[in-house]
Amino acid sequence: MEQRPILLSGGWIISMDPSIGDLRQGDVLIEGQRIAAVAPRIEAPQAERIDASGMIVLPGFVDTHRHTWQTCVRHRYAEIDPLIYFREMLGAKGAAYRPEDVYIGTLLGAVAALESGITTMLDWSHVQNTPEHSDAAIFGLRDAGIRGVFGHGWPLIEGDSWMFDSQRSHPQDIRRLRQQYFASDDQLLTLAMAARGPEMAQRDVWIEDLRLARELDIRSTIHMGAYARNGSVRAIAQMQAAGVLDDDLTFVHCCFCGDDEIKMMADAGISASLGVHCEMNAQGIGDIPFDRLLAAGIRPSLSGDTETKCSGDMFTQMRHAFAYYRSWVGGQHSRLTHPPALSLRDVLSFATMAGAQANGLGHKVGSLTPGKQADIVMIRTDDLNLTPVSDAIAAVVLAAHPGNVDTVLVAGQAVKRYGHMLHVDLDKLRQRALASQAYVLGEPPHAHPHPH
Repeated sequence: MEQRPILLSGGWIISMDPSIGDLRQGDVLIEGQRIAAVAPRIEAPQAERIDASGMIVLPGFVDTHRHTWQTCVRHRYAEIDPLIYFREMLGAKGAAYRPEDVYIGTLLGAVAALESGITTMLDWSHVQNTPEHSDAAIFGLRDAGIRGVFGHGWPLIEGDSWMFDSQRSHPQDIRRLRQQYFASDDQLLTLAMAARGPEMAQRDVWIEDLRLARELDIRSTIHMGAYARNGSVRAIAQMQAAGVLDDDLTFVHCCFCGDDEIKMMADAGISASLGVHCEMNAQGIGDIPFDRLLAAGIRPSLSGDTETKCSGDMFTQMRHAFAYYRSWVGGQHSRLTHPPALSLRDVLSFATMAGAQANGLGHKVGSLTPGKQADIVMIRTDDLNLTPVSDAIAAVVLAAHPGNVDTVLVAGQAVKRYGHMLHVDLDKLRQRALASQAYVLGEPPHAHPHPH
């Protein structure tokens, strides 16, 4: 039976499409998986009508870098030495992860992302201890119903041999995954390589890894310049010298990357991903290079990074991004004499359009444009922390939180409605997450405080 069209009626529309703009009151028509029309008023008597009056209607948020497998160990590492995080999560604890821990961490992280209005997320999964671990992560994304980009990384068993001057090529199991799960790019889940680059691998290895990703016709995402020790490697300059910089790359953090390297990124059309809240909590990671990226013409995307150190929702990332930029760049410490201006609309574009581009999905999502997939978020304007709304973009960026999200659609299908998640047994999810956390941390499970 063919699905009825859906009409979102009477909402305050932030389209993020310059040709459409914002509509103080407007309609969005959805046919199947796609947006059919956006206009002040649409006549569609055959459509299922969803009353969007009293709602801000905008594109789903896009996260470009999330270590989702770590979700069950939330908030564990924010106020301790970052080296302990690396030693534990990328060391013994990560090596001990079972496929079921990867599955439940990824499922919980993806469901929570959807609940907060993130409809697309790049899952930066560097826990490929066995092929079953990779399968488990993919199943977690699939069962959540999110639009996911699975970033395939490396094993944490014998992790040092993969992360320090590594002579080991990217796991060849990525070929199986491309064929078995990602033969088509026209589906909710797509594939990327979570690559290591010059900061972790020897020259012939990282060059061969990039060659493999390009043979498979997938994007690569690479941590760059986080902490001084990595900045001194000048990895972007090394890649420039090797002639491998191209627009199929996303670089994450870039805090200690040189100004000349930022320009190399811009010249090659490379995207940037900033995990703002996590970066602000990660002592020693370096200054978030907002001003330098913007000055070079790079519109950065945003991410929840790892929930072991921060909040993963996009409202937090946007709010911190704007505040960080305004307080730091506007003061005496800015590295630029005339730093670019940053508007609230710019920040919202980082969380939508820039994220879509960085995930290779700019043609599908990131704006409410007819023909694009209907990934849409509806935010209540009558909640006490927002009402009365005078500026919809300011309300979203400065004050909204996941609890204000009323409805979330992915490819035209509701995954959250009236403030409640659909199709997911949340009690079972909580119980499994508690059990996984107890195993990973080696602690006895505690009763969940939620009264269910």
